[in-house]
Amino acid sequence: MQIANRIDRLGTETSFVVLARARELEAQGRDIVHLEIGEPDFATAPNIIEAAKKALDAGFTHYGPAAGLPEFRKVIAEVEGARRGLEFKPEQVVVTPGAKPIMYYVFMAVINPGDEVIYPNPGFPIYESGIELAGGVPVPLAITEAMDFKFSIENLKTLITPKTKMIVLNSPQNPTGGILTQDDLKQIAELAVKHDLYVLADEIYGRITYDGFKNYTIASYPGMMERTIILDGFSKTYAMTGWRLGFGIMPAELALIVAKLQTNVASCTASFVQVAGIEALTGPQHWVDEVVEEFRRRRDFIVDGLNTIPGFTCRKPLGAFYVFPNITATGADSKTLANRLLNEAGVACLSGHTFGKFGEGHIRFSYANSIQNIEKAIGRIKALLS
Repeated sequence: MQIANRIDRLGTETSFVVLARARELEAQGRDIVHLEIGEPDFATAPNIIEAAKKALDAGFTHYGPAAGLPEFRKVIAEVEGARRGLEFKPEQVVVTPGAKPIMYYVFMAVINPGDEVIYPNPGFPIYESGIELAGGVPVPLAITEAMDFKFSIENLKTLITPKTKMIVLNSPQNPTGGILTQDDLKQIAELAVKHDLYVLADEIYGRITYDGFKNYTIASYPGMMERTIILDGFSKTYAMTGWRLGFGIMPAELALIVAKLQTNVASCTASFVQVAGIEALTGPQHWVDEVVEEFRRRRDFIVDGLNTIPGFTCRKPLGAFYVFPNITATGADSKTLANRLLNEAGVACLSGHTFGKFGEGHIRFSYANSIQNIEKAIGRIKALLS
């Protein structure tokens, strides 16, 4: 079979590869603790599920507009604008089946072959994959433990060239849990305006922050509303991973192009799922606060536990639901150790190298699992390394 050359540029999301391997081991009778997948273990809130049921009964089973139901786009513009202290218009919003399409659509809409895109590394692996598929040149921006899992603004400056078209930001960050400060964002915004760059701001973990830290959006800085694309969705905040519901907020002119791409690729997002999204945004929010508090408890527990393991040192993340411990003192590379943890200890996790070359020497654990299971995993890791 002859396959198009562009497929060679397409990467994958390793968490699903490891999940598949873990399922194989479970089918053989093994007990596996799942700390690999970035999926909340909570069920979707009952009011959201009920809204979807009512929408199905009400006939929301047909095609909708490519950009999303008008009433949903209006709610997103109002609620997400208020949360960020900005004023968005419905025509700036595009609703997609999951948040990933926003990333791909935007890359396809603005990147020409040879354009350079700066992206965080270690970072979500689909950034690099999407940039290359669009014909762009991915330029890794080192996220360092020494800077509390942020990047150097001076380093960012050195990476900007006449070919740079876009900067990708992710805060709170996957896989490290790092958060960009207001001063960081201000300096990045000044660079984006100076060099006329787009910024794709992945804010999917924006409401999952701890210790009084708040996530800010770069779109709020002077000159940024017209060059920022905010990527967000419902999977992480509302435990709606299987619903596949995301959205982008961007300049209205770009939103028209992104909606056109959606027409060509997916037609539209499921109508009854969008109705459930309206309920998620406008219904009671105490559930989100309770979930974030539970994540904080789990974060503290796993960080304390990992720091008792010889060869591990683990910083306390400020957002998301991942820890990224340094494992260099174990003497093993991250891929070898991650494979041993799965195959020998029954703990599914991800090698830091899968998030980019600057992730080597680290392992990513998702603490979107119960404290009981996290405790079991820590015990198994200790037993293996002893």
